[in-house]
Amino acid sequence: REKGITIQSAATFCDWVKKNEKGEEEKYHINLIDTPGHIDFTIEVERAMRVLDGAVMILCAVSGVQSQTITVDRQMKRYNVPRISFINKMDRMGANPFKAIDQINTKLKIPAAAVQVPIGAEDEFEGVVDLIRMKAIYNEGPRGEIIVEKDEIPDKVKDIVQERRKKLIETLADVDDEMAELFLEETEPTVEQIKAAIRRATISLKFTPVFMGSALANKGVQPMLDGVCDYLPNPSEVTNMALDRKRKEAQVKLVPYSS
Repeated sequence: REKGITIQSAATFCDWVKKNEKGEEEKYHINLIDTPGHIDFTIEVERAMRVLDGAVMILCAVSGVQSQTITVDRQMKRYNVPRISFINKMDRMGANPFKAIDQINTKLKIPAAAVQVPIGAEDEFEGVVDLIRMKAIYNEGPRGEIIVEKDEIPDKVKDIVQERRKKLIETLADVDDEMAELFLEETEPTVEQIKAAIRRATISLKFTPVFMGSALANKGVQPMLDGVCDYLPNPSEVTNMALDRKRKEAQVKLVPYSS
């Protein structure tokens, strides 16, 4: 506790308002369970996994996939929990999000692709480029709470943006049939088609979209929360089973109710 390490899972909730493609506001209610990241408290993660509909897997931009990440990945796969990934600490020395993405692909054996590209890194980290909508997103204000979206992508990242967008579509084509058809026809997919493909592939545990930012500086966190709403399943899209003790622990499907 003195070092600020989480040792117990904590449950809380929040309401998140995001704008859809038409500019209309949509309100989401998110129940959040924060689990420890330390290897010694992995049983807390195990207990939380059983009740999660979806997860955000957090990686360090410098260290990438660590031993605890591999343990948590194994638990997610055991309980069939879909995940989006967030590469944190983009403002630290030696930050390299693409190395971390390669490690997700190779060490965790789950297809992953960036849905964002950073604008600058380390102490020059300014914001991210959304590869789906092709917009630059900046955080302004004393705590990064003001989001500024610009259509103009900075010249210094234009090449890597094109390269990573192409990589995203190629990776999706490998895991999603509809995207594969568009790819083979050499048709440029629309924003809605890319988002729908990411959602389908994420929920079916074939893919993880990768976001990036810095939680401490509050940069890139808001687009990641939008990603939680866009790509992780709501409770009605997940099959949850319980054991009926009165019937020799027979499996019973739980039906979610909307509040």
